[in-house]
Amino acid sequence: MDPGFFDKPTPITLERIAVVTGAVIADPTQTDRLVHGVAPLDLAGPDDVTYLDNRRLADALAGTRAAACFIAERDVLLAPQSTVVLVTASPDRAFAILTGYFYPASLRPMPIQGDDGVSPGAHVAATARLEANVTIEAGAVIGPGAEIGSGTLIAAGAVIGAGVKIGRECSIGPGASLIHALIGNRFVAHPGVRIGQDGFGYVPGASGHLKIPQIGRVIIQDDVEIGANTTIDRGSNRDTMIGEGTKIDNQVQIGHNVVIGRHCLIAGKVGISGSVRMGDFVMIGGGAGIRDHVIVGNGVKIAAAAAVHSNVPDGETWAGYPAVQIDRFYRQMRTLQRLVRGENARGSVGAKDHEDDE
Repeated sequence: MDPGFFDKPTPITLERIAVVTGAVIADPTQTDRLVHGVAPLDLAGPDDVTYLDNRRLADALAGTRAAACFIAERDVLLAPQSTVVLVTASPDRAFAILTGYFYPASLRPMPIQGDDGVSPGAHVAATARLEANVTIEAGAVIGPGAEIGSGTLIAAGAVIGAGVKIGRECSIGPGASLIHALIGNRFVAHPGVRIGQDGFGYVPGASGHLKIPQIGRVIIQDDVEIGANTTIDRGSNRDTMIGEGTKIDNQVQIGHNVVIGRHCLIAGKVGISGSVRMGDFVMIGGGAGIRDHVIVGNGVKIAAAAAVHSNVPDGETWAGYPAVQIDRFYRQMRTLQRLVRGENARGSVGAKDHEDDE
């Protein structure tokens, strides 16, 4: 597969792939075989590496033309004889590692204009501090007292507010805005991200709603990635915080005073209300919502479209509307199905009796 927007990779041997990914070549006579790229099972050609991470795709594997395939040991016999098996405990992880090796430029946003240094079309305040090797593209605005670490990219049209501090090797995408924020190293903000704006806080009253001043910050630790058009409000009277290694998808709303732990995964269109506290390694499916002041424990999984109204203990999986522990959710669904079947059965009998009366 040729992505088109990335340079073609240099062909490498299966032996090199084994070194890079930790996979084991099932047929040692094939170590010198060259491959040129990566592709999914159905699109892979005789120069590509593919992977199988789900047995439901066994038919696609049987028909693949790929040169080699990352595959778990239990599934080795599913591979066609024409495809070299690369045995690994985690085929999807190995495939991701190899894809990044072939296309390193895909791992972080690149400059839109392709130029290094500070563009003459950028607006950088005289009191801003830039370390070496910072790239600031045309149309970007860097406010007074801002600090930007070495190797960081500020893309076209991005706005970095006064006093904002951004670490090293970061990428701030086109049109993003960061105000009232302290950012760690290797941070990625995709296009349109909004960080540090006012939180939604008002005191209701008969004569109108009194705005609550939002005087906190947003603090983001190392290795965090934020998807396009996601918004993270600054705190009202304390800080909004995102822990290291957390990855947040597109169009997510994170309210003021929220604390998110380390290495969490949050899918698109999730809404997290103000003052939620979330532990480490939490996973939230797309479209889920969490009400204000809820505590979500370590290792929790929340299903897509769930509505979480109460605290979730460590390690549990919740689903539903309102969300409950997953086993309880399944019991509720089975009970509802039985009730519906019963209503349908009674309705059918009633209809027949009515016909007989006629």
